[in-house]
Amino acid sequence: MAGSIWVREIKRNKIIKDVVVACPNRDWEAALVIACRELDVAAPMVVKRHEKDFEEFHQVRFLPEHFMEHVGFDRMEVEYFDPEEKKG
Repeated sequence: MAGSIWVREIKRNKIIKDVVVACPNRDWEAALVIACRELDVAAPMVVKRHEKDFEEFHQVRFLPEHFMEHVGFDRMEVEYFDPEEKKG
């Protein structure tokens, strides 16, 4: 499966930065590290809740407390999509 993740930094309910990164084999955590490098922000800590949200909803939200360093946004959203995947 050759999908992608869309990672966006959100401040005051507006996207301030975003990037789309390839996500081969649905390895979203590895793709997230690449996306964070492109956005010039440290990768967040992934906890069980994030893994569950990704499996259930194909989306994850990270808050500033999930980062070891200070971040300049209110939340980071990660969304998986695969344009070739058929719905239904």
